Amino acid sequence: MSKKLVAYFSASGRTRKTAQNLAQAAGADIYEIKPATPYTGKDLNWNDRNSRSSVEMSDKNSRPALADKDAKISDYDVIFVGFPIWWYVAPHIINAFLESYDFSGKTIVLFATSGGSGFGNTVNELKGSAPNAKIVEGKLLNGRQSADELKNWVESLNL
Repeated sequence: MSKKLVAYFSASGRTRKTAQNLAQAAGADIYEIKPATPYTGKDLNWNDRNSRSSVEMSDKNSRPALADKDAKISDYDVIFVGFPIWWYVAPHIINAFLESYDFSGKTIVLFATSGGSGFGNTVNELKGSAPNAKIVEGKLLNGRQSADELKNWVESLNL
């Protein structure tokens, strides 16, 4: 049986709740990916081209600083990585997280929350950040997922 971790980034709290529910359903440990400088509501205004999130997402090389690098990635076989979809992909802090650790031989299962868009080009955008890992496009987990639904999804992955 593989040891699992749910690592997540949540700017507004929505993805946090989803991650907590997933960790419980999967019997996984949990780790929050935090930016060194937390995002404010103003930073997240995607209608403002000069907002922090807009500026970061317009630069493919942007890597927001992480608050810590304390995840014990080497202890896990499967890492669920969760985030809100920003501009049809994962926020660049996810690239920063993946680039901060050695994911060689690990399976990374993505999950996301979204106001309306799908994963878009997320898997391809993240592959270069964890080149020796298997990255699986998981699932959009919008709305309230029951514990049984989440457990069934995790089991269906055959990890």
